[in-house]
Amino acid sequence: MDRYELRRLDYSLSDDHTAVQSAYRQFFKSHCPIETVRAAEPSGFDKSLWERLCAMGATTMALPESAGGDGASLVDLTLVAEEIGRAVAPAPWIDHVCAIRLLARLGALESSDVAEGSALVALDPREDAGPGRRLIPTGSIADHIVVRDGQDIVRLTFGTRPVKVDNIGKLPMAWVDPAAADTRTVIGTGAAAFREYQRALDEWRVLTAAALVGLVEEAMTIAAEFAKTRYTLGVPISTLQAISHPLANMAITVEAGRNLARRAAWFCDNEPDERPELAPSAFVFMAEEAARAATMAVHIQGGLGVSAEAAATAYLVRARGWALAGGDPAATAKRIAHILAERESARESSYEQPKWTSPASNSPMRTRLFCTRSA
Repeated sequence: MDRYELRRLDYSLSDDHTAVQSAYRQFFKSHCPIETVRAAEPSGFDKSLWERLCAMGATTMALPESAGGDGASLVDLTLVAEEIGRAVAPAPWIDHVCAIRLLARLGALESSDVAEGSALVALDPREDAGPGRRLIPTGSIADHIVVRDGQDIVRLTFGTRPVKVDNIGKLPMAWVDPAAADTRTVIGTGAAAFREYQRALDEWRVLTAAALVGLVEEAMTIAAEFAKTRYTLGVPISTLQAISHPLANMAITVEAGRNLARRAAWFCDNEPDERPELAPSAFVFMAEEAARAATMAVHIQGGLGVSAEAAATAYLVRARGWALAGGDPAATAKRIAHILAERESARESSYEQPKWTSPASNSPMRTRLFCTRSA
């Protein structure tokens, strides 16, 4: 892919990208059937699957070459995230790679076990994280947990891992109290460290959005296959507008979410200060649309869709739960509003007032319109 393709709104993939995507799709198809997903629900984690995934280089690929990795771009990582979502895989890959990329940028990636995934690292992805204990999506299985504590970015370790709490996303989630950690290491402090942490949160949002894209696409496929084989009045229910139109909406959601996630990933990597609203926008869009699409996929299958054994049910609960793992998406939506308001304020303050007036341009609104057009 040309470095500037996504800057120019070209979302095509190179042959290398397609090969990576196909490799991971085949991997999850072989090693993560729905039975594996169901079996891992009590803990939210399949250790064997995780070890196989790490052996493929899925964690080290995310690190820069200077840190012993393969230097994959964030766009590359969205391809893996999509396949994780498609398989609803019980593997904390997104949280781990975002955390180790942050550690690498802060110069705190000290162990090859962390880079290779033998030691798991969790990240607190909430926009509104405050002091005291907080829910961490992979807190019950992590060897290290990276959180923001006031002005400090801190790595925590616990002699006894926090206890998993039940959640609709079937994640290895746990309450974590930084004050109760056995070891508390400050790995960054001040404005520069906070910016790097904010970047890690944006990467988490982009990759989670990409995972939800894959989840919606598979939920759509499950619903479409059912609709093609279920008949009413002698015709497949897929020919009815009440079914075909919602399926078309799902397809639109997939393409829109995919393009937005890839565009956001490109800007995060190449011009992070140019379009900072894209990463949270991708997340907020997919957080809302994934739940809606997965709900419709269940409804299309009628009574079967709401049964515990239906695959569509597994996709529905994760579509809702994964989007909430980073806290209330409304907090991320507020950040988008804050970014846009700051940009508009800066834009308005840079306008030059016109040096002349006319009877038709006395009102503040007309003056502002003149300045906007001239700018």
